[in-house]
Amino acid sequence: MRMFPVFLMLTALSACASPTRYDIVIRNGTIYDGSGGTPVRGDVAIDADSIVAVGDIGSATGGTEINAEGLAVAPGFINMLSWADTRLIADGRSQSDIRQGVTLEVFGEGTSGGPLTDVMKAEILEEQGDIKYPIEWTTLAEFLDHLVKKGVSPNVASFVGATTVREHVLGQSDREPTPAELDTMRALVDQAMREGALGVGSSLIYAPAFYAKTPELIELVKVAAKHGGMYISHMRSEGNRLLESVDELITIARESGARAEIYHLKAAGRDNWGKLDAVIRKIEAARAEGLEITADMYTYTAGSTGLDAAMPPWVQEGGYKAWAGRLRDPQTRRRVLREMATPTNEWENLYLAAGAEGTLLVGFKNDALKPLTGKTLAEVARTRGQSPEETAIDLVIEDGSRVQVVYFLMSEENVRRQMSLPWMSFGSDAGSMAPEGVFLKSSTHPRAYGNFARVIGRYTREGVVSLPDAIRRLTSHPAQVLRIRNRGSLAPGYFADVVIFDPARVEDHATYEKPHQYATGMVHVLVNGVPVLTDGEHTGARPGRVIYGPGKR
Repeated sequence: MRMFPVFLMLTALSACASPTRYDIVIRNGTIYDGSGGTPVRGDVAIDADSIVAVGDIGSATGGTEINAEGLAVAPGFINMLSWADTRLIADGRSQSDIRQGVTLEVFGEGTSGGPLTDVMKAEILEEQGDIKYPIEWTTLAEFLDHLVKKGVSPNVASFVGATTVREHVLGQSDREPTPAELDTMRALVDQAMREGALGVGSSLIYAPAFYAKTPELIELVKVAAKHGGMYISHMRSEGNRLLESVDELITIARESGARAEIYHLKAAGRDNWGKLDAVIRKIEAARAEGLEITADMYTYTAGSTGLDAAMPPWVQEGGYKAWAGRLRDPQTRRRVLREMATPTNEWENLYLAAGAEGTLLVGFKNDALKPLTGKTLAEVARTRGQSPEETAIDLVIEDGSRVQVVYFLMSEENVRRQMSLPWMSFGSDAGSMAPEGVFLKSSTHPRAYGNFARVIGRYTREGVVSLPDAIRRLTSHPAQVLRIRNRGSLAPGYFADVVIFDPARVEDHATYEKPHQYATGMVHVLVNGVPVLTDGEHTGARPGRVIYGPGKR
């Protein structure tokens, strides 16, 4: 009778003495926790989707053990400006970004997955290029849910696009909203914020976003601010009126009460390179005033957008069909040709900023034009015996699209100067793709495959930014800016978005001539505690979730 309790006691003691067992243990890595502080050697323990211990975990074991000896262990990276949305529909693995350590894709530069009208859905379907897909959603929340239900490797989040909201109510017309229409636009922003949008995103060089005046934007951002959301903007100019555009963004932040971020900060065009110091002074003065102003960037001297950024916004009113129709009219064509070749502060002319030799053609919808991929606008113009301006107009008409191009606009000196700024984060401004299948039908900008690898590879090794600070500005800093909870740091209670890489070997390989090349040096990536990259190879896992803004109800 007396031995039975003793047996139970010994069994209990034996159980207590058993080492703790976690789902995953990452051992002996150099831990960069996202704070920017000095890294420490240690372990990371994960149960289910969360980090439960960091540092010395003693004799604890893991169902899966990952040896990180000689490797950096860090939080997953946040892509502050991603166009991976439609690419994830085609391939949810997000290969080019996952292989650089991106575990969160943030959408919404001006346009967003919703809210959509039936007319907007029809226009999107008609304008689809290589990637074709049915539109099975209406609201922004439904779009993000659609991605996750389909299966995606990274987490996803989005701003609600100011352009999308404007089109929902005004179409693509060049006019101000009536008071009643503005109320409807406010209501759409309110709905999106309650459903989890991060704030309002704008892209003001393009039609129809160009038509929105500052007071309209302030009113929309006020709604986002009430929900704790922010304003993020591709400003009205990054070139001739760069300083005035920074002033506009700061005014919108001050008048709305919202935080504000500048998308892909740059001084575009050689004549404007010298303005960067003045931009930095304006931002830092606003921050000293108490405004939360930040910026993001990509790590290249060229940008990428369409030939619409080479033509005046007035000719684009009403959308692509109206635009192409006007370009076919001889009188209108002559006016557009003249304005394309004339310096102006009235609209953003990236063609003049880059020049015909600095405008690289990378994306066509029309298969007959795809052989021109990789040629400059100047080359094609010479072949056709036309001026570059005439060629640009004809390509837009022939392709049935705005034609994707790469514009060489910035200086390497400015890129390095910006990377040193403590309030700077990073965004690819590109899709996440793979060197296979539908993605090979068009070229792209090398930033789609190399933007983040350049931050933690080339630019840290060259001493432009320290690795601890680079990781901070890829992780905890953008998470704080976006007000995302429990992500962006390696700490107990945080979600297990974790990257493991070799700092000495991280390297980008994508070039303008051959952009479809993966970066190397990223060894393991976990999203929500699930390995999606193991020993440098994608596992096929798709554990991505929707990440919501602070207004989620």
